Amino acid sequence: MEIANSKPPGELLNWDDIQKMKYSWNVAQEVLRLAPPLQGAFREAINDFMFNGFSIPKGWKLYWSANSTHRNPECFPEPEKFDPSRFEGNGPAPYTFVPFGGGPRMCPGKEYARLEILVFMHNLVTRFKWEKVLPQETIVVNPMPIPAKGLPVRLYPHKKSN
Repeated sequence: MEIANSKPPGELLNWDDIQKMKYSWNVAQEVLRLAPPLQGAFREAINDFMFNGFSIPKGWKLYWSANSTHRNPECFPEPEKFDPSRFEGNGPAPYTFVPFGGGPRMCPGKEYARLEILVFMHNLVTRFKWEKVLPQETIVVNPMPIPAKGLPVRLYPHKKSN
């Protein structure tokens, strides 16, 4: 709201505004941590190695799960708690928050997704009041967590002040 209040009516967001939306991005990252858009990925072992007492031979296909990483209490204390402050300062340790992958396989659209998410959030919050049509709607995981009935909402445009 600070950004919206600093702009004349009708003026659109610019790149500097997006860079100032740190708390909004922390909120978005916490949502991405709890409901990652990528559930995981397969990788091939390039060497023989041991993991938790299991011998993994070179050439085996391994499945890595973003969800299990994002809900690991060693990486994210109280992992079921919604806490955007996890992303303040330096944020989580490298390769623990991976909704866009990591390293050389990082999604090339990460920054575009960030821009889209922040512009969407800004416009939703500043232009509308909204309410869930089904307040008790449950979340179904199959394999992605999604609202059971599609999360219908009612949008009410904010009244324009004169």
